[in-house]
Amino acid sequence: MFDSVRLPHSLDKQQFEEVSEQLREKLLDAQFELQQRKKKTILLVINGSDGAGKGEVLNRLYEWLDDHYLETLSYGEPTDEERERPLEWRYWRDMPGYGRIGLVLGSWHHRALLLRATGKTGRDGFQAALEEINRAEEMLSQEGVIVVKVLLFMEQEKAHRRLTKIRKTSGALRRATVIEWEDTLKGKERQRLTRAALDMVERTSTGYAPWAVIAADDARYRDAAVADLLLQALERANVETAPAAQAVPRDPASLVALPRSSLVGSLDMTQRADPESYSDELARLQSRITELTTGRKFQKRGLVLLFEGNDAAGKGGAIRRVRAALDPRQFRVNGVAAPTDEERARPYLWRFWRNIPRIGHVSIFDRSWYGRVLVERVEGLCSREDWMRAYQEINDFEHQLDRARLSVVKFWLAITQEEQLRRFEDREARPTKRYKITKEDWRNREKWGLYEEAANDMIDRTSSQRAPWTLVEANDKKFARLKVLQTIVDRLEAEL
Repeated sequence: MFDSVRLPHSLDKQQFEEVSEQLREKLLDAQFELQQRKKKTILLVINGSDGAGKGEVLNRLYEWLDDHYLETLSYGEPTDEERERPLEWRYWRDMPGYGRIGLVLGSWHHRALLLRATGKTGRDGFQAALEEINRAEEMLSQEGVIVVKVLLFMEQEKAHRRLTKIRKTSGALRRATVIEWEDTLKGKERQRLTRAALDMVERTSTGYAPWAVIAADDARYRDAAVADLLLQALERANVETAPAAQAVPRDPASLVALPRSSLVGSLDMTQRADPESYSDELARLQSRITELTTGRKFQKRGLVLLFEGNDAAGKGGAIRRVRAALDPRQFRVNGVAAPTDEERARPYLWRFWRNIPRIGHVSIFDRSWYGRVLVERVEGLCSREDWMRAYQEINDFEHQLDRARLSVVKFWLAITQEEQLRRFEDREARPTKRYKITKEDWRNREKWGLYEEAANDMIDRTSSQRAPWTLVEANDKKFARLKVLQTIVDRLEAEL
């Protein structure tokens, strides 16, 4: 999850000065409004590798906010007093009142991770702890406490080098450093911590308390990104508690212009298939899929393929090449359009559950349950709470499929705006393809940026260990088809 955090994220000095000026003004205004209303509490939970800058972020926020209404809540090993009570007591003891902001270090997540990394908690106990965290955070949300969870990401080796350098610095030049792991864990415990942290983010990123993973390589970007996240939480709290006449959602024009790296935007769209070998390679891959899906081992598994992507990205053509490799008695293609009245009368996942294949079969979805976090989000067909909640619901849904021996293989087919325009114009000019282009397609082009942002959030939050996304560079249709087929072959070979 959160693969986009590995892309370059940085602000130069001038960009940072411009962004920080906007952030400071907006943060102070929003903080003042929160304090005046006294109906919500903000808990900003800061986690991450030692050396990623947890202490620096905290100090930056003290610099930018009014510290009269700001509290640092830091937890290490329990004191004798805390050991005489339930472990959760110390968090409740320190809960800030409404109108205040708490900056949390060493939170309840940290303790669960530490016990798992040191082997004091087994896998089942760790999963039970994560479920308990979810229930507690849901209760806090219902009680007016907004939990903002930040994981500062830096590759472990780089974080270690940075921490070593900081420790060697003395005097006024030494930076504020929060050390939670470096002096505690060794060898295999560090490896266990990495796995547990990924599992924790997957299982505890909920609609009411989602995780935000922020690149920490560049200190300016890191500080601005955390501050912007806090600003969003403050503004959301103020809108939720404002009188109905004043409850105006955040105006996109007022957003702080923080540059964001894009997984989809980083794809190399110049990739092309070799025209001379394409037919042979296509036949080879289709033959291998036929072999794998008609073999004895596949009779104990099932396959769910779903295709999402830009309009005119070639989903239908890719599906046809997959379909040609399958026994027609074993598969079904499900084209997903706007929900019917019957479907609207039920939870949104219902219509997809109806089309899940049985063991030994394949279901192909042309568009899918991701419509909730794509079309419905961008077009305002559901609330922010609905689509934020849907990320976890989708991850749970796909986990259930995997547990039932159904392999979930997900494709995002991406094309450039220029290539999409060329394909739209070609469709309009050819009578046999005119049915593929509608006014809705042209209208969606005007929201390209919003759809790309939604797609990146979707990929970040739902590319799980058992159901990862495959991003397909689809400007060249032949290249895209071969990549889709090869991905299916690789997944089937790994699991059969």
